[in-house]
Amino acid sequence: MSAPETMAPVPVRRRFHPAWTVAAVAFLALVGAAGFRAAPGVLMVPLQNEFGWSTTVLSAAVSINLVLFGLTAPFAAALMERFGIRAVTAVALVLIGAGSALTVLVTQSWQILLTWGLLIGLGTGSMALVFAATIANTWFAKSRGLVIGILTAGSAAGQLVFLPFIALLAQDPGWRQASLLIGAGALAVVPLVLKFLKNSPADVGVLPYGATPPAADASTGLASTESTESIGPETAEARRNAAVRALQVLKRASKVRTFWALVAGFAICGATTNGLIGTHFIPSAHDHGMPETTAAGLLAVVGLFDIIGTIASGWLTDRFNPRILLAVYYQFRGIGLLVLPLLLSATVQPSMIVFVVIYGLDWVATVPPTAAICRQVFGADGSVVFGWVFAAHQLGAAAAALAAGAVRDATGQYTYAWFAAAAMCTIAAVISATIRKDARKPESVPVPA
Repeated sequence: MSAPETMAPVPVRRRFHPAWTVAAVAFLALVGAAGFRAAPGVLMVPLQNEFGWSTTVLSAAVSINLVLFGLTAPFAAALMERFGIRAVTAVALVLIGAGSALTVLVTQSWQILLTWGLLIGLGTGSMALVFAATIANTWFAKSRGLVIGILTAGSAAGQLVFLPFIALLAQDPGWRQASLLIGAGALAVVPLVLKFLKNSPADVGVLPYGATPPAADASTGLASTESTESIGPETAEARRNAAVRALQVLKRASKVRTFWALVAGFAICGATTNGLIGTHFIPSAHDHGMPETTAAGLLAVVGLFDIIGTIASGWLTDRFNPRILLAVYYQFRGIGLLVLPLLLSATVQPSMIVFVVIYGLDWVATVPPTAAICRQVFGADGSVVFGWVFAAHQLGAAAAALAAGAVRDATGQYTYAWFAAAAMCTIAAVISATIRKDARKPESVPVPA
């Protein structure tokens, strides 16, 4: 006897789709989590002045943070599948808040490795850009590129909101108050997450935004309950174990050439954003006589134009070939880094404003097309695959942050670091341009039955 068919739940029709409420809360959560992203470059000099720590020591703390930021991401994506988006996001924000607040108690260099590195690294890793991809893939059937662009801009908005205040507080009354501000910003979002950030459309009885209701079976009149994603026993077990799920996805993706192309490009992306500009732009500008608050203001402008650029990139990703977009973004970034040593001075010149605007538009514009390629090639595994690709982004950032600090200590300037980053961007542009257009058909990795 065949198993009895069950009536699929009838989606509730609503004028305002709850997916947009979820996206709005996710945006605020990313803003709250992004406070620390702006902190190291601003707080590095005050910490050096108070404790006498070298640039290499503080760069190591940032590198640990960036490594954990990246390696946590794919497991966080799987944890969100296992325990829900809301629970993982709330815990991540609490870790960021605790790590930032405890920083005010540090007296030894190993303690800054624990707070900046371990606690905040785990928290920000769980709130990484894979969070934006998970929200978009779970709640939206159309306009995913635009949504990922908007959510990714939340990180830029966090930098924009916090950076000027952190810079001012770091000077008067001091860096400890700046750390407390970051912690308060992360914790303030937790109540909104717990109340409004639903785990899936099924929780509120709706389909993803833009999805069409399943067709009814002609013989029974019942809506089909068959999922578009076939999950066999192995995959079902993996979904119950987040670590196994993440590692199985990595094993499957590692057999696909497109995965390694995305990994290489995104590692360079991380090196040239979070690793270099995000960590060392302010100290480098300070070396040229520019006040820290002025340099922080320039980074805030980068954040402002990053919002515009990332949303525009999401819109473009919905309409154009993402591999071509990636190649263009990386090459423009390389040109900017090549000329940066010529632009740094004690005062802000018009040429520096041009650099800040262009670099801001390009800052994380790479995220929507990269996430789109992951979704196209890897299907149901796309969010977790993007988590692994993002891990490469942060590993690249960690290596660049540490290497640039060592270059500064060895040579007294950052010039060679900027030139090396420019060369890497050209490599990333070539790699991205050579990703095959038809990658989805020959390389698609099905979910095993």
